[in-house]
Amino acid sequence: MLRVTRLTDYATVVLTVLAARPRDVLSAVELADASGLEAPTVAKVLKPLAQAGLVEGFRGAGGGYRLLRNPADISLAEIVEAMEGPLGMTECSLHAGNCGIEQSCGVRANWRRINDVVARALRGVTLAQMAEEA
Repeated sequence: MLRVTRLTDYATVVLTVLAARPRDVLSAVELADASGLEAPTVAKVLKPLAQAGLVEGFRGAGGGYRLLRNPADISLAEIVEAMEGPLGMTECSLHAGNCGIEQSCGVRANWRRINDVVARALRGVTLAQMAEEA
C-alpha cells in the first residue's frame, strides 16, 4: 500500500489549523490543542515545515508559528516534499542509475508515468482546499 508517513499526515493537520488562522502566530502548544496532537509531535513537524519555507517561527514571549504564504498558494506536493523529500514512487522514477537492473527493466517508464500522475494530483490540491474539508 502506498501512503504518506504519519508525520506528513500530522503536518497537514497542523497546517490546516494555521490555514484557518493565517494571520495569527500560534505556539506549538496551541497548535497541539487545536489539532488534537501531542505538543512534541507538533514541534517535530514544524521544524521541516519551517526549513521548507512553509511556516515561519517567532521566538520569545508570544512566539510561535504562522504560515508564510496564502493557504491557496501552498500545494499538497510542497507539504509532502517538505516532510518526505522529493516525490518518487520508486527510486528509478526519480534518478537514473540507482538500480542494478535498470538497463533491462521494462517497468521504469510506467513507474515514471505513474509518478508524474501522482505528483500532478498533489500539486493540484492546495492547503486551502485541505482546510475546507476539515
